[in-house]
Amino acid sequence: MSMPFPPFDPDEPGSRRRRALSRVPVRQLLPNMITLLALCSGLTSIRMSFEDKFDIAIAAIVLAAILDALDGRVARILKSTSRFGAELDSLADFVNFGVAPSILLYAWSLDGLGNIGWISGLVFAVCVALRLARFNVALDDRDRPSWAGRFFTGVPAPAGALTVLLPVYLQLAGIPEFRAGAPAVLVYELAIGFLMVSRLPTYSGKQLGERVPRELVLPVFVAFILVVALLIAFPWQVLAIGTIAYLASLPMAFNVHRKLASSTPGGAGETAPATKSTEDG
Repeated sequence: MSMPFPPFDPDEPGSRRRRALSRVPVRQLLPNMITLLALCSGLTSIRMSFEDKFDIAIAAIVLAAILDALDGRVARILKSTSRFGAELDSLADFVNFGVAPSILLYAWSLDGLGNIGWISGLVFAVCVALRLARFNVALDDRDRPSWAGRFFTGVPAPAGALTVLLPVYLQLAGIPEFRAGAPAVLVYELAIGFLMVSRLPTYSGKQLGERVPRELVLPVFVAFILVVALLIAFPWQVLAIGTIAYLASLPMAFNVHRKLASSTPGGAGETAPATKSTEDG
C-alpha cells in the first residue's frame, strides 16, 4: 500500500537547512541573559527594601546599572542587537530604575507621609516610563549634528535611579538622620523625576572610553582599581560624591550644549542617541 506522503528523512538536505535556520546562535542570547540578570537584580532590590535591608537594596540597583551598561556593549561587540533585546531592555529598565528606587525610598522614609509619599513614588516611576517611551520613539531620528551624540535629552534612567537615592547614601554614610526630613526627600524625588522627562541636555558619556591613548593605558588601569577599591571600602561616600558631581555637571552640560547649538545652523535638533543600546550604557 502506497503512502500518501513520503516519510520524513531527517538527513534530507532541505531538512538540515531548516534545522540550521531554527537554531539561534548563543552569541545572540548572551546580551538578553545579561538583561535578565539585571532584571533579577532590580527585583531583588525590591525584596530587600521590604525587609529594610537598604544597603543590599542599593547594591542591587547599582549592580543592575552595571549590567545594563554591559548588555548593550556586548550586543554591539557580538553583532547580536535585536528589536526583542531592545524591548526587553526597556521593560527591565522600568523595573530596575523606576519601580525599585521608588519602593526603596518609600520603605526608607516616605511611608511616613502616607498617601502623599506613595504618590511621589508613583510619579517617579511614571517619569521613568515616559522617559523610556520617549527615547524609543526618538530612535529613528538621524537628522542631528555630529556633536549631538554627546548629549542625552533629560537625565537617563540609570543615572536618575542612582541620583534619586542620594539622601539614603548620605544617611548610610553617617551624616545626620534624613528620615525625619521626609518632605524634603519627597520634593527631591519629584525633582529628579521631572529632570528625566525634561528637555535638559545632559552628558551621555557614550563617546568616552572608546579609544585610550597608549601612554594612558597603565594610568587607566590604576585609576580603575583605585575607584573600585574606594567603592568597596567607602561605598556610601563614593556614591554620594559621585551623585553630587553628576548633579553639578547638569548646568555645565546645558551651557556647553547651548554654545554648540548657537554655532550650528538650524540648531541642535533632538539630542537622543541613535540606538537603544546606548541609552543606558
